[in-house]
Amino acid sequence: MTLAKPTFPAPDHDHGRCAADALDHAERVCAQRGQKFTPLRRQVLQALLSSHRPLGAYEIIEELARVAPRPAPITVYRALEFLMANGLVHRIESRNAFLACAHDHEQTALVAFLICERCGAVGEVPAAPIAESLKVAAAASGFTPKLSVVEITGTCAHCQKAA
Repeated sequence: MTLAKPTFPAPDHDHGRCAADALDHAERVCAQRGQKFTPLRRQVLQALLSSHRPLGAYEIIEELARVAPRPAPITVYRALEFLMANGLVHRIESRNAFLACAHDHEQTALVAFLICERCGAVGEVPAAPIAESLKVAAAASGFTPKLSVVEITGTCAHCQKAA
């Protein structure tokens, strides 16, 4: 089984370009699906794009409150639900936090999250081979999974070099 290289930001990463590309991707996805990419949805995605670390809903609210009136939690949760449903945001279950995603895959596609315990960065790798194995194992047990999340904690290459 071969997994793709994880998508951790490189040390020379152009974060401004990365965030702009992710917003362009979100606009294209919403336009293709006939969905509205409202100002609040954009702001929530921008808050998540402010770093490559997962943020909780209340951290997102704090980010948004720096430049505009503090939004109600329910509006942020609704925006997050929309972004997740369109594959633009992932939920990191173990952290009860959310991570922006600019990859072109469906919301239901299984990905593995590689979570650095030192810096908090999260990488993402497609996990289709793992998903197929899990699906077969679940079916053999008579179980129908609703949600599969694979989270692997460890140390990213950048932090390993810095150590």
